[in-house]
Amino acid sequence: MSARLIRLTRRADFERLTRRGKKQVMPGLVLQSIEREDAPARSVCRLGFTVSKKVGGSVQRNRAKRRLRAAAALVLKDAKPGLDVVLVGRKATLTRPWSQLIADVQSAGVKLGVLAPQTLPVNR
Repeated sequence: MSARLIRLTRRADFERLTRRGKKQVMPGLVLQSIEREDAPARSVCRLGFTVSKKVGGSVQRNRAKRRLRAAAALVLKDAKPGLDVVLVGRKATLTRPWSQLIADVQSAGVKLGVLAPQTLPVNR
């Protein structure tokens, strides 16, 4: 079953994830997740993206976010409903080969319980 993904945009949601959520650090990104208490049983998975100025200027940050959005669209389409998930870009997000970036998202998602283990591997 595929859960619908919607964007996480409120600063308070990002801060809640940073304070109380679980995180998995990978070479190409950091994946953070938390279960929403107020989420109904058949809720959607909310997804956010962030890249700090440490990664580079606006062009590099936007490129990193585009890569993260594309990877999330491929991998997190089967994410567990009722979760908030944030993908945090790192410097390596810009230069990491596409297949390895996809593998980072998959591996982090499985380790945090966002994805079921049978979703591994996606080879593209």
